Amino acid sequence: MFKKILFATSATEASDHAARVAFNMARNYQAHLSIFHVLGVPTRGFSQVVRDVKTKEEVVLDDDYVAWVEEEVKTHYTNQLETADDYDIKVAVGFPHREILREARQSRPDLIVLGGSTGDPEESVYKKGMVGSTLQRVAKAAPCPILVVNRPAASFWGGMSNIVFGTDFSKSSDAAFDFACKLAKTLDCEMHIFHALDISTMHMGRMLNQDEIESRIRESLRRIRGRYVAKIKDEMQDYSFDVWEGIPYVEVVKYAREKHADLIVMAHHTSKTSEADNRLGSNIEQVIVRAGCPVISVNK
Repeated sequence: MFKKILFATSATEASDHAARVAFNMARNYQAHLSIFHVLGVPTRGFSQVVRDVKTKEEVVLDDDYVAWVEEEVKTHYTNQLETADDYDIKVAVGFPHREILREARQSRPDLIVLGGSTGDPEESVYKKGMVGSTLQRVAKAAPCPILVVNRPAASFWGGMSNIVFGTDFSKSSDAAFDFACKLAKTLDCEMHIFHALDISTMHMGRMLNQDEIESRIRESLRRIRGRYVAKIKDEMQDYSFDVWEGIPYVEVVKYAREKHADLIVMAHHTSKTSEADNRLGSNIEQVIVRAGCPVISVNK
């Protein structure tokens, strides 16, 4: 299913959890792993003076410095590379999200793997409560699904048995569902289809009574049966579906924890997200920050 994996890394501890998943996936799928690092941003236009993202120092960019950075990346992943068969290391200069997207367009990977934060520990997502701007921009325009590993995961993509697919019934969610189904069949694991009925904002402050909530839950269950279960009931036996009410991202994280999920699959865009919005939809953003397992964002 995955023949080419692009692992975008800061070559720091912030990317180590994502690195472990990326290397394990490449080994399990016998895929080519491209380790991609953006070393810095030019200080002015096309200047040869670059501010290194790791040292924060201004350096003069030349072939020797690029070779040194490549060696630094290789040294950082020495242990993982000892068991890697098919990989390459690429270094670029520029704004990280632009260079990652440029590399993705050129190499056409089946999956991009990112860490939840590529900044300093003082700027981590745990303190900001949101994912980094690089992830936001890459997720919006990526030509393939993105796997985000924001926290240490018990499975690290090894022995996967449970996938949670979160839907809001948008067209983007349909694309995420197709991807989740393909993944579940390939890995022979159970899929849990989940919808969180948002009762926090949809009624402009009016509290729903329990009869209204239960009515909307029944309607959502009917939509899941017609929209998703009808497609897989003859092809997949290990599946379940549920609807809970509450704050969507909280319920998705709670549901994934209850199901011992190894992976969460969601659409990047939701039915409420404007095309002009450069940030991830707030629900998937918060799921990435809070989930105890990797999250895949599918945007098309």
